[in-house]
Amino acid sequence: MIQDCLGLAPASGPPRLTLALVTETFPPEINGVAMTLGHFVDGLRQRGHRLQLVRPRRCRADTPTRQADFEEILAPGIPIPGYRGLRFGLPMPYRLRRLWTRQRPDLVHVATEGPLGWSALAAASQLGLPLTTSFHTRFDHYSAHYGCAWLQQPVAAYLRQFHARAAATFVPTAEMARTLQAQGYARVQVLARGVDQRLFDPARRSPALRATWGVGEHGLAVLVVSRLAPEKNLPLAFAAFEAIQSVRPDARLILVGDGPARKPLAKTWPMAHFAGMRTGADLAAHYASSDLFLFPSLTETFGNVTLEAMASGLPVVAYHAAAAGELIEDGRSGRLAAPGDAAGFIAAARDLAAAPDVRQRLGRAARQRVASMSWEAIHARLESTLLQIAQRHAPLAMPTDPFLRIMED
Repeated sequence: MIQDCLGLAPASGPPRLTLALVTETFPPEINGVAMTLGHFVDGLRQRGHRLQLVRPRRCRADTPTRQADFEEILAPGIPIPGYRGLRFGLPMPYRLRRLWTRQRPDLVHVATEGPLGWSALAAASQLGLPLTTSFHTRFDHYSAHYGCAWLQQPVAAYLRQFHARAAATFVPTAEMARTLQAQGYARVQVLARGVDQRLFDPARRSPALRATWGVGEHGLAVLVVSRLAPEKNLPLAFAAFEAIQSVRPDARLILVGDGPARKPLAKTWPMAHFAGMRTGADLAAHYASSDLFLFPSLTETFGNVTLEAMASGLPVVAYHAAAAGELIEDGRSGRLAAPGDAAGFIAAARDLAAAPDVRQRLGRAARQRVASMSWEAIHARLESTLLQIAQRHAPLAMPTDPFLRIMED
């Protein structure tokens, strides 16, 4: 507990935290948020900290994990429309207050902004617990892609109010920090993402896998790794691929991922190879066996796939935003287009498709660029920040508003 951090631990032992993590998604679910949180939990446990994970129950047979340094608390949940396998956690502030009164954590971290997350904010604040949050997803931007553009401002206001209750809000890029600060967010801290370069490695290139795509040794495999959903701007990837075919008629488009747009995309583009969800070494082989990576999204806060592609030695074509905007130098370690410049994105993809020597040069530079971005370094920074917040925290007052009363058990 935190009294150890304040000088009561044995002189030989480093400080240890008990951290409560509240999230709507966690491995084995496959998405960027779940993957990031899984790495955070593993890294903190390896450093001797104890984790209590609060998440929605996935199904009736779902049972919580109980280990000495890791336990799960399962909340009731309801399915998220269009997100198969994911659930909103229902609010349970009374249960969390009882739990955290009996087993008081040193710090509460709320990673997602749904009803479960809001009730965790209420419980932590009412108990005077140090509290941090993460900003992973631009839900305000998503609304326009689902026919609800009128919700963008209300959702943005909700997110701002949600994170205002935290002693620190972690964001993955300096660009995102500047954006949120300009919108009135306070106490924003940058915590980047890492990449496993032993997993994502050009050495995993597989001629046999390329053959299943119908791509030979000197062919051109163009890769997209993404959730197949409206907010990912996938029509631009297909438009770029059409331009690529004008200079490389032998090119093949490979899509890794799943989502509500898969069936209509597969119907429109039967010539593309839809590989479905891939994980681990299988996913790494798909990256390494490709020749060019397209990332057309403009709704990312980071884009973990950018790091994975770069570590795999792939030249990336992306917008100058999120991770790509911070990690890629246009013309040296990839190609960037100004946000929203679809013509520039398409031209960059077509140019790289026609220039194998340039693709190889950019791919080598991309891997070198992310060489220092290990998860170990990210975890060390996370640990240091959480310890500092837990030690110095002064509880923030919990405002009384109608929304909180509605969400009580």
